[in-house]
Amino acid sequence: MAFRPERLRVEYLENPLGMDELRPRLGWTLEASGRGTRQTAYRILVATELSLLDAEEGHAWDTGKVASEQSEHVEYAGAELQSRQRYYWKVKIWNQNDESSDWSYGGWSMGLLSRDEWKGKWIGLKSDIVPNKEIQKPSVYLRKTFNVSKPVKRATMHATALGLYVCHINGRKVGEYVFSPEFTDYNTRVYYQTFDVTGILRQGGNGIGLTLGQGWYAGYVGLYDFQKYGTDPFALMQLNVEYEDGSSSYVATDESWKASFGPIVSSDLIMGEVYDARLELPGWNEFGYEATGWLDPSVNFDYKGYLNAQCGPDIKVTMNVKPQKITRVAPRKYIVDMGQNMVGRVIAKLPANAEWGDRMTIRHGEVLTREGELYTDNLRNTKQLDVYIANGSGDETYAPTFTFHGFRFVEFDGYPGELTEECLVGEVIHSAMDVTGQIETSDEMVNRLFSNIFWTQRGNFLSVPTDCPQRDERAGWMGDAQIYSFTASFNMEVASFFKKWMIDVEDAQKPTGAFTDVSPHLPYSTISAYPLVGSSGWADAGVVIPWNMYWIYGDKRILERHYEAMSRWIRYNRMLYPRHIRWNKPQYGDWLSIPAADQTDEQHGTTRYSAFSTTPFEVFGTAYYAYVAGMMRDIAGVLGKLEDERQYAELHEEIRATFNREFVGEDARISGNTQTAYAMALFMDLLPEDKREQAARHLVSRIEIEDWHITTGIHGIRFLLPVLSEYGYDDVAYRLLQQDTYPSWMYTIHEGATTIWERWDGWTEEKGFQNTLMNSFNHYALGSVGEWMYRYMGGIHPAEPGYKKIVIQPRINERLRKADVHYRCIKGLIESAWEVTDRGELEMCVTIPPNASGEVVIPLKFGATVTESGVPAEQADGVALLRRDEENAAYLCQPGTYRFTVST
Repeated sequence: MAFRPERLRVEYLENPLGMDELRPRLGWTLEASGRGTRQTAYRILVATELSLLDAEEGHAWDTGKVASEQSEHVEYAGAELQSRQRYYWKVKIWNQNDESSDWSYGGWSMGLLSRDEWKGKWIGLKSDIVPNKEIQKPSVYLRKTFNVSKPVKRATMHATALGLYVCHINGRKVGEYVFSPEFTDYNTRVYYQTFDVTGILRQGGNGIGLTLGQGWYAGYVGLYDFQKYGTDPFALMQLNVEYEDGSSSYVATDESWKASFGPIVSSDLIMGEVYDARLELPGWNEFGYEATGWLDPSVNFDYKGYLNAQCGPDIKVTMNVKPQKITRVAPRKYIVDMGQNMVGRVIAKLPANAEWGDRMTIRHGEVLTREGELYTDNLRNTKQLDVYIANGSGDETYAPTFTFHGFRFVEFDGYPGELTEECLVGEVIHSAMDVTGQIETSDEMVNRLFSNIFWTQRGNFLSVPTDCPQRDERAGWMGDAQIYSFTASFNMEVASFFKKWMIDVEDAQKPTGAFTDVSPHLPYSTISAYPLVGSSGWADAGVVIPWNMYWIYGDKRILERHYEAMSRWIRYNRMLYPRHIRWNKPQYGDWLSIPAADQTDEQHGTTRYSAFSTTPFEVFGTAYYAYVAGMMRDIAGVLGKLEDERQYAELHEEIRATFNREFVGEDARISGNTQTAYAMALFMDLLPEDKREQAARHLVSRIEIEDWHITTGIHGIRFLLPVLSEYGYDDVAYRLLQQDTYPSWMYTIHEGATTIWERWDGWTEEKGFQNTLMNSFNHYALGSVGEWMYRYMGGIHPAEPGYKKIVIQPRINERLRKADVHYRCIKGLIESAWEVTDRGELEMCVTIPPNASGEVVIPLKFGATVTESGVPAEQADGVALLRRDEENAAYLCQPGTYRFTVST
């Protein structure tokens, strides 16, 4: 039987460099053939030289043979980790027959663990010295030369910026990142990155160059704000060189560097970039360049915030998209259809006849008007405009450096020649997380919906979970993130992404204990009367997301790390709402819900509702309050905080009782009488047992009144279909999924959507475009239905944290003939594929990963006989019958792949 540890990770990352976790957690997945394979023991060796590992010497840490099934979150417990040190590790495992695997290898390195180890200074060039006052937000070019006089053993670069940076050594770009460092509250924290540059240095003279962009620090950033942290970007870099003879040296940013402005005469993440190729500085980041006219750099104050190693995935180009259609609309003017609403940039090659001074503007938009023109009204104050001025060299290609855009359509104005498909490529940019999920069904519209959900996540998981990638917002709205977090985890490995973002969330927490509604929180930001602090369903993300990450990845550390912050949030609520009715004004409620057919104008728009939420705020807020109080009870229990667990249990019951007393009638009707009110109450387990079935019937009646359409907003939509399936209304859930008239997901697809829209009525045939102030066509919140697709259509459900135990119970309905759902969880691949054959039989293919057990629940409506690979299921290898009734048969399955058939 072949088996071995694969996908070795340190803090969820593959061979990370420059970490500052002093007790990093190691993990792997067990890849095996056959059935029943499980790990019974492991041994880990850690050393500072690969040769020591090969000699079986784990001088930093040798666990010995540890009897354990644990294959993730194995906390390093060896010798104290040293700053800047490289560590190599390997692991072998034993299976249930006490057979050992081969060794598998990984590694990591530590960063600068003390602030004193940073030798450099923050340098840049203040924009107030720009000679041309018409130039705004120019990029800064910094350079330094140095000599390498002897053979190099290892060279490591640590770099960061207040703003964004790109580093070149000897003309070669360092790293594969696009935007570094990531978006943080710069008043509190900035991350640095670490690179192994040993292979880039050469004997003799070397040149290093840094290009600085405004980024989130000094440019426009979310919610109409400009320069909320600083006015000019600054860089901090240190290159440590270790020589073969044991000596060392370093190069760091300081006054000895030289600075200049250059061809990027304006850069802004939101507004776009202006690049004047006539101002290019050939060879500026190499050794032999003559820096005539360059200036001494400006030196910034000593940064007072935390300087931490990057803990999330790099932002990278992850794929390329070719244009699908190019239309010439005027001389030198074209509109390009990329065929997919995407986030990133377009690389354009100019024809050889481009002349010095030719000016090309590149505008980006998500949709076209009825007249076929680029629609940009929904961008509000954002330009999404790049400008390129040619130098006439005959070989020019333009790719923006410090901006990204949300677009499907691109308008080129002033292109000096015929624009063809060979001249363009679109680069997709986002935080580069591993893809973990895939769904394919017999319904092409459902497949398109899944694709739209996935593309929307690609577009908005860029350093922080943004609400939208195109207009002047792009903010980390917490309500959207928490309701989507489970869907996100099915699609991609989001553990390190949310690990980083939860630090942003805690950094933004107010002294009162209130979590903010947007993280990173922007200084002094408000939207009209909205303070962006403490709103139900948004601020609650500070509790919901750590709890979800625990269930998805079995990660207790995220609970430990943020427990006190979560506790402060609950204490704040207890102070603010002594009667347990959570009502603070203003709120957002079930944002972007739709008035019901029988809801009067007098109800809609009153203080109990808003123009954007049809569920009363006090119902919505109190439900969420009970929900997170119950989570805190469970979190305290996981962490062994028994007194806290008791107190949170009491609080949860008190809020729950208040909810029922104030908002639930004897007939189980809930105040507001909305789809969301019923779905929330049932999903969050707020109702007494004798009212649940009745409330579920009320929910279905609310859907029937709407002629089987959805009226929920971004919160209710996460709860709606799961509740329907849990209470036996799978047919209603599928009907809503596949509904193709407004409002529905399929309606947007019929109207050309290739991503999820912000609102159900972003565009309708009758009314055209919605209000331009809030109408994104790439907004993942309504895509949280992806969770239902994985957990109910596919049936994949974690019965224990970290998928140690898995329940697979697909909800099979005649509206769909087959579905193939894959998810690579932290333990390995889970597969749930089913098909109803032409003979009326049900065929299911199920894969349970090693180190997990699976309960497979098979519906018996397709027949009474259940076989596995041709033999009665009860007699199959690795299968044991757990229970059987008239509706289902449940089997305990050991790790492996199984093929069940249900027939008469």
